[in-house]
Amino acid sequence: MKQRLCGSLPPILVLLLAAIVLGLAPDAAEAQMPPARVRVAKVQQREVTTGETFVGSVEPVRTSTVGSLVEGRVVEMLVNEGDQVRQGDPLAKLRTTQLEIELAGAQAELELRRQELAELENGTRPEEIEQARARMMAASALMDYTAAQLRRSKSLYERKAASIDELQEKESAAMAARQKYLETKAAWEEAVAGPRKEQIAKARASVAVQQESIRRLQDDISEHTIAAPFDGHVTAEHTEVGQWIAKGDPVAEVMALDAVEIEVAVLESYLPKVQLGASARVSIGALPGKVWEAPVVAIVPKADVRSRNFPVKVRLENPAGPNGALLKSGMFARVTLPVGDRQQALLVPKDAVVLGGQTSVVYAVAPMPGGQGPPSGSPQGPAPDGMARQVPVTLGASVDDWVEVRGPLGPDDRVVTVGNERLFPGRPLMVIHGAGPSGNDQ
Repeated sequence: MKQRLCGSLPPILVLLLAAIVLGLAPDAAEAQMPPARVRVAKVQQREVTTGETFVGSVEPVRTSTVGSLVEGRVVEMLVNEGDQVRQGDPLAKLRTTQLEIELAGAQAELELRRQELAELENGTRPEEIEQARARMMAASALMDYTAAQLRRSKSLYERKAASIDELQEKESAAMAARQKYLETKAAWEEAVAGPRKEQIAKARASVAVQQESIRRLQDDISEHTIAAPFDGHVTAEHTEVGQWIAKGDPVAEVMALDAVEIEVAVLESYLPKVQLGASARVSIGALPGKVWEAPVVAIVPKADVRSRNFPVKVRLENPAGPNGALLKSGMFARVTLPVGDRQQALLVPKDAVVLGGQTSVVYAVAPMPGGQGPPSGSPQGPAPDGMARQVPVTLGASVDDWVEVRGPLGPDDRVVTVGNERLFPGRPLMVIHGAGPSGNDQ
């Protein structure tokens, strides 16, 4: 039936009918959408210190111009500007051929001294002890033989059958044989006793000295590799491959962006109201709709003599972005400090503020138009407690978990603190009562 009816209508009427149906479809969908379950808190009116906004630039907490500990020729430049590096990552390498040759020789010398120490610690081999014993026995036999010859010479000399020269010759031979025996006996006893403790200690000290020589060479080689001092990004290159650099010459600049500081110039009339640890609000010009809370970490007690402004620094953790750290060095920033006069202001819980758009907004609970909604207890569910009203606000000073807002709100309004991320203007709301995140009875 529908097909025959549509087929009989002119094409222009079919298009108009379709446009009307499509235009009404969203309103029907919204009307059938169930109420959003939310928690709310009342807007408070209190006397607070108003905030003043100052401008500054994002700066890294740490920046290091990494220099060379030694002189030499650059053989490798391992990073480029913009590269992300970890602590200890090599930035550049200098020529180390001569040092590597010296290191190889020192390692060979160390092995030689270790083997000499092992030989002493293992003691005398049984074969060496037996050899020393055999030499001692041979010397003992020679000593006995020369002693016998000396006795015969003395007998012949007493009978005038031998000359004094022959006697002295036999005495000299006997004495030499005895000394030889004593020498070989001492050598045998030394072989049996093994190396002296002092010899082993000396050999150990020799090994330790050579080990330290190797450590020195290894340290010299490591100094020819310039490494990143901390995690960060390379922001400048100061040398190239083939360039000769002297000791202390800059190689690269590394900047840590895991946390950033923003320094603003505060007028001397405001300075007494600035407190260390006070919460400041930070917005970045390049990131509209994003707001951060940052503590005051430094108040420099020296003013610019011309402007009479004092440097004040706030610090915040740098969140990750699609291209590394979200906040970049040099970005324009606005910092709101609680340094103004005390006056009445409207406060809402920080959880009530929805960021991310062109402006900050809160969702207030507005009454349903004309009592819209099913009656309580009906099959369609309980009646909504109201509908979402989007309120653009300008943020002011922070007070604990609350923040000052400026916009079309009143002290009796209720704002959504939980469940506001997916709201849109006009959506029905179902308020969940109980203790909310701000501690209020909602």
